[in-house]
Amino acid sequence: MSNLIRKSKKGFTLIELMIVVAIIGILAAIAIPNFLRFQLKSKSSEGKVNIAAIRTAEESYLAEFGIYVGAAVNPAAVPQSQKVPMVATPGVDFDQLGWSPEGNVFFQYAVNYASGTPSAYTISAAADIDADAVNQVWGYVKPVTGTNAGLIGLHPECLATGIVNAQLSTVGPCATTYGQSIF
Repeated sequence: MSNLIRKSKKGFTLIELMIVVAIIGILAAIAIPNFLRFQLKSKSSEGKVNIAAIRTAEESYLAEFGIYVGAAVNPAAVPQSQKVPMVATPGVDFDQLGWSPEGNVFFQYAVNYASGTPSAYTISAAADIDADAVNQVWGYVKPVTGTNAGLIGLHPECLATGIVNAQLSTVGPCATTYGQSIF
């Protein structure tokens, strides 16, 4: 019996190992681009979620103080595929509004509000999360009461007529190509 155990040679041949490595390579070639695409989608969702939070803060501020608040672009430059900190100025802009993001951000945010149009404001967010030198811009346009137009965003891609397909009071891309990252 012990002779049979010693003579038994079990293991993998070089061909079998090469086939397994090839299969793993094919699976990786399929999975990595999908992973990168999902990663960019999750980064894009930051802009939409924060615009919705700013909109809520604007409506809360209106209920308490009777006016909306404008906010200059922050951070100063559009982030290029990495998170950057927002700089809060005490008592003005987003600090006055009572909104701040948790941690660093992928997007540059702004709120355009004019006292001459007290019922309207436009929130916009811009980023270059896929580092292709083309910003994607998301926005929300609250129209002037009784009209079909609001204010142009501080990111001029967000028109006074609303986001894609002239939608008002909706968070979304300011152009049909925004939110579509290219690989």
